[in-house]
Amino acid sequence: MASAAEEDGKAYPKMIMEAISVLGDADRSAISNHIESNNHDLPPDHASLLEAHLDRLRESGELLLVDEKYSKPGGSQATAKRGRGRPPKPKPDVLTGAELPSPRPRGRPPKAKDPLETAVKKAAAGFPRARGRPPKAEKAAGSTPSGAVVVGVKRGRGRPPKAKPALVAEAV
Repeated sequence: MASAAEEDGKAYPKMIMEAISVLGDADRSAISNHIESNNHDLPPDHASLLEAHLDRLRESGELLLVDEKYSKPGGSQATAKRGRGRPPKPKPDVLTGAELPSPRPRGRPPKAKDPLETAVKKAAAGFPRARGRPPKAEKAAGSTPSGAVVVGVKRGRGRPPKAKPALVAEAV
């Protein structure tokens, strides 16, 4: 026949787990009050037994102690705080048998190894325009677009002087 100490040793973890499942996250005094209200035949050293069993359950990993409150591991999500920033997008489920498309290689594609091959491709496509601004078209010597012939007078540097009006006093 089992002694009273052995029965208390087996009964306290059950009572503690029951109290935590009913109360949720609870501190030591709330667990003690719940056990006292449900069980009237407790030993006189109930407080020390409760503390010893809570410590043993916490060390074995059956209970978690967060902010002086005991809870079951993975039991409540209220104690777990969300991380900073935006949560990542959920990853799509990948089937094991399906082939994934190969990712595009990074960087610039390599040049063709055969220069003759590139020359043939350019000749087949027609010669492209040369880079840069095209040269000025050759004009006929001494002619302007308006048709006036320019005499060999070269203009000087800078802005030309303002044309002087004819003297009005001499006409009188």
